[in-house]
Formats: sequence, structure tokens, C-alpha cells
Amino acid sequence: MSVSDWAGSVSDWRQALEGLKGFIGSAFKRSEQRASAGVFIDGLLSGAERKTGWMLAEEAGLARPYRIQSLLGRSSWSADALCQRIRSYTLDALGDPDGVLVVDETGFLKKGAQSAGVARQYSGTAGRIENCQIGVFTTYASRWGHALIDRQLYLPKAWANDPDRRAKAQVPEDVTFATKPAMACEMVARLLDEGTPCAFVLADAVYGSDFRFRRMLEDRGQPYVLAVRSTHSLRFFEAWNLVQTDPATMIAEVPPGSWQSLSAGEGTKGHRLYDWTRVPLNHTAGEGFSRWLLARRSPRDPEAIAFCFAYARTSATLPELAAAAGLRWTIEECFLRAKDDLGLDHCEVRSWHGWHRHMTLVMAASALRLCGILCPGAFCYAIGKRSSNMMASWLLTACHSRTERFHSVEVALSAR
Repeated sequence: MSVSDWAGSVSDWRQALEGLKGFIGSAFKRSEQRASAGVFIDGLLSGAERKTGWMLAEEAGLARPYRIQSLLGRSSWSADALCQRIRSYTLDALGDPDGVLVVDETGFLKKGAQSAGVARQYSGTAGRIENCQIGVFTTYASRWGHALIDRQLYLPKAWANDPDRRAKAQVPEDVTFATKPAMACEMVARLLDEGTPCAFVLADAVYGSDFRFRRMLEDRGQPYVLAVRSTHSLRFFEAWNLVQTDPATMIAEVPPGSWQSLSAGEGTKGHRLYDWTRVPLNHTAGEGFSRWLLARRSPRDPEAIAFCFAYARTSATLPELAAAAGLRWTIEECFLRAKDDLGLDHCEVRSWHGWHRHMTLVMAASALRLCGILCPGAFCYAIGKRSSNMMASWLLTACHSRTERFHSVEVALSAR
């Protein structure tokens, strides 16, 4: 492989972009919709500071944003069908038996009260209670990269029980109130039913603390590493006695020599080293499977301990569980890139389907970028000078290890 191959100077990013547009084209009913979606994706990949209707129209040389607004609002097409095409595109590139599914939510700050699902609620993005929408997302991550592959807007109970607000925001009748863990349960089950290759499911304590979410995965024989709070109540029988405890208490009782220094993956300054240990949980598990309480401790602050429930094959090692737990950051990076560069949080439409359409089109642009098909130089040209320096080094590294794989993926996609 020559320098020009892995550096991407001989890659044709425009051909890759047109390939993506062609691949997702079947999700749109009319040629006008396909053309408008292409204009929208071009605008997302442009250097426009805000990915709003007016600015995307300006990037496309349109006098008015009618086409952009119609694509998100008035026109008839299924955002779910488009999402499925994007998922297929992404998994063709990133799919791997050792890949993981990561679930998390992110907030979208709003000023008004008319957008679907908007309410005063806690937003992890802001770190406090804000007037916002909350979306639950799933990322797929493997050795080849990571990208968002599913999304759903959270509908608070006040919205679900208000027919007038539902009608104004065009919330479908079959959408009812569901907690975020229940939404994640349905989302992950659907992805697994589709045959998504997945070694582990990962999520934070919002989902790890939910018994139904864990049980759904266990019934499928699906390994997971799910964060849990230090005060989570644990009950089990030991020598015919009912024991009630919590993760913090259990880990405090482990011998000092049981901690092992392991990497949670590479960060910006090298490997992220933590001390790890695990304790078997005396709960019934499927044949060949075991449950553990996994703990991660900061070497610099021994009091800073994070806890996870782990369910995996009995043969799973502590380094394997630690490596899986360390991949939860991938969805945070997907949020960061999609918001900073592609306008994930620039959605102006108020309707239910408008939100899902905007998010799904951003996921399309994100898939093209994060799957590594674009070469570094061409992608920097596509997104403008504002982000070029930051992205160039990241994409140079990514393309180095993935170029050969994506050449074969492009051939497979062009044959469809």
C-alpha cells in the first residue's frame, strides 16, 4: 500500500457521496424527494455554521428554503425506512462479530413549548434540568469505526396524555408513553432481530438499573456490560440466607490484591489505564453464562469507582469485560461529531416525523463520514476550514487501518 492509498489522496469522495445517495434513494417515493435529500446531505457536509433550512438552501443556491422545509415536513416518506437503509449501509462497512451496540440519550435545548416532546426535564448534555427534547440513540462500534444506527424521540407522560398537543405536533396514535429503558429495550431487540452482529450491549446506569432491559438481553443469550449506581439494591441467597447489599459495599470487601491494571481503550493521550476487579453474582444465569459485578477504579483517586453489571460467557476474562466497558465512549463521540459538525441539534421543525427525518438525514451524513469512506483531504474540503485541522489527523489514523476494507465495501454497495 502506497502513501497515497492510506492518506486518501487518490480517493474520490464525490463518488462515495453519490454512492450513498443512490443507496438510500429507495427510501423516497419521488425523484424530487431524492433530489432534496441529496441537497440536504450536501448542506450537512458543508461549512455552513448552522444547518437550518435557510442556510442549507443558501449552500445549495436556492432562493428560498421551501424544498428543505418540505422534505422535513409536508412531503410523504418514511424516516424509519431511510433509517433502515442507513443502518444497512453502516453495518456493511462496520459489521463485525466483535462489534458492540451502545445505547444512550442526548438532549436538544429548546426555547418554546410547541416542538414534539419538549418539556422541562433533565438533560445530560446541559447537566441540569432544561427545556428540551430527549432522543434515545444507538451506536454501532467495532474495530472499523463507530456510527449512529437508530434513534427515537422520548415522549414525556404529559405529552402522551394531551390529545391537543399530540395533534398539533402530529404524534402518531400508536406512540404511547414509554420510559427510556423501555424504548432502549424495544430498539435493541429490533436490532438483534435484524441480525446485527453484537458481542456486547453497553449502556449507562439509566438502562443498567432497569431489570426488564437486562432480562430481555439475558433471555436472548446476549452478553452485556451495563453501568449501575453504587447504591443499587442487590438481593440474593447465600447459604439459605437472604443477603441485601449494594455494589459499593460488595466491592469494598474485595481483597486489595484482586485489582488488576487494564486499559479501557486509547484516549487522546494514550491508553486509559484503570484498576479493575469483578465479583461473581449469585444469580441464576443461562447455561454457559455467568453474572458479575464489575468495578473500575481510578489510579489517581481510589475513591472514584464506577460499577457495572456484566453478563457473558463463563469463559469471559476480566480484560475482555474491561475492554467492552471502555467502548461506551463511542456514542458520546458520535453525539459530539454529529452536533458540532453536522447539525444534529439544529432541528427547527416541531412535528414528530420532522424530528425523526432531521435526525435520520444527519445519521446518513454521519455514516458517510464516520465509516471512513471519505479521505481526509476531501472530507476537510467538504466540511469547510472551520473543522479541517481537527478532523484531518483523526481521519488519517482511521483511513490507515480501514482503506482495504472499504474498497471491498464500496464494490459490494455498487453491486446492489
